Amino acid sequence: MNDRKEKSGQRMRLVYDAVVEGIARREWKPGDKLPSVRIQSERLKVHRLTVLKAYRKLKDEGIIEVKYKSGYFVCRVPAAVPTPGAGIPDDRLHWDYGVHKSTVNRNRAMEFQSQSVEYQMSKALIDPKLLPNRYLSNHVRQVFDIYPKVLSTYSDVMGDLELREAMAGYFLQKHGIVAGADEMMVTTGAQQAIDLVSRSLVKPGDTVLIETPTYGPAIELFRQQNAKLIPIPISQEGYDLDRVEQIMNRHRPRLFYVNPTFHNPTGFTVPSPQRKRLVELAESYQCILVEDDINHDIYFECVPPPPLFFYDTEGYVVYIRSFSKYVAPGLRVAFLTARPPVMNCLVPMKALTDHGSPLLGQKIFQHYFFSDRLQAHIAKLRTALQLRKEKMEAQLAGTGWQWASPKGGLNLWIRLPEEITAESLLERCLNRSVAFLPGAICDPLGLLNNRIRLSYSFINEPQLEEGIKRLIAAADTLKGIDNTRGT
Repeated sequence: MNDRKEKSGQRMRLVYDAVVEGIARREWKPGDKLPSVRIQSERLKVHRLTVLKAYRKLKDEGIIEVKYKSGYFVCRVPAAVPTPGAGIPDDRLHWDYGVHKSTVNRNRAMEFQSQSVEYQMSKALIDPKLLPNRYLSNHVRQVFDIYPKVLSTYSDVMGDLELREAMAGYFLQKHGIVAGADEMMVTTGAQQAIDLVSRSLVKPGDTVLIETPTYGPAIELFRQQNAKLIPIPISQEGYDLDRVEQIMNRHRPRLFYVNPTFHNPTGFTVPSPQRKRLVELAESYQCILVEDDINHDIYFECVPPPPLFFYDTEGYVVYIRSFSKYVAPGLRVAFLTARPPVMNCLVPMKALTDHGSPLLGQKIFQHYFFSDRLQAHIAKLRTALQLRKEKMEAQLAGTGWQWASPKGGLNLWIRLPEEITAESLLERCLNRSVAFLPGAICDPLGLLNNRIRLSYSFINEPQLEEGIKRLIAAADTLKGIDNTRGT
């Protein structure tokens, strides 16, 4: 009986969250009529009574209202609802074509990362002083000597053939991945690759599975396509694959966006057995796995497992490998690898986007990345980042805050005490010239307000030490305050 009630409550919460999320992203604005109980039940595949219960709860909370014989409407002045797009004029939200109404090209993470602060811990970037800048500048000069006409021509849409062939050899040597140059596309960073996938493979109404927490801009990119997002929790052990299979069987998702290696923001790494089974599930339910792999070389102990693409035999994995973070951020070079049926869908969109990433950056990357000096430097970089991570953890040790120490990557994923919310802490921190990323930005449902992401990679050690001191001081001022507000 309790199990039945729990499942009923979960279904009601699904409807409730769907409406709240729709209002938050401006799918339904104040005064708009919501889908009828019948339509919403068919849309979410739940009983009409479940929808009715959710609508009544929303009405009781002052978020929606009912009009006699007319249906349910968003209140003209709704109660507090998560509204990422609040304050945007309505005339910027009227789109006539197939992009989601909420598309205002926003990047909520960027709003925090662009804050002018002295202690910047919201950016998952690497301190430029840790990169071999002088060595890179020498390679730039050499590229102009080797390719004097490099600025006089476009790159191929797929990317420079010489570079793609070299990277195909690198993937084979490092990961055992067999992929030809014709199955590899050079993109301007991983985010462009995700954008190409979302615009090429996702139609309005498609179901997309996405981790929670996850990379915030990916949430917005899939929302632009008016996809139905279903959050999949990730933990230190990986995913609950039995639950994932149930969801795949019920919802038949178009794709599942995953970041299984030194996950952003948690730092978790999905173990090899789960990777293999996840690929098998994708094949069984014809769900494309979009693997975002940006931190593969930033490990502190053991080399991580092979990418999902290694286990794929049927072409259901799209592998996005970026080197922007730790090789040369200014070049923004990433590689999207996919089998021909999927790649053929992506190439036209890439051609429409920029007709190929800049050739100069590709040639510089090629001669820089494959040099012995750069490969040796990556090993030194891992040591420097591990030291910064350990310094941050040592300073936070006495706070009582909780986190799982990552074995690689650039971030700590912190659980705050119950009496402190990320929103209120950020407000106090900004006044102290400290910035971090609130957890709600990493959640498709906009929850996780008791979580923050702290990046230890961007500021130097003296700045890190002072920044953490200020962060803790800001948190101390909130103890016993937030819980009196009913948080």
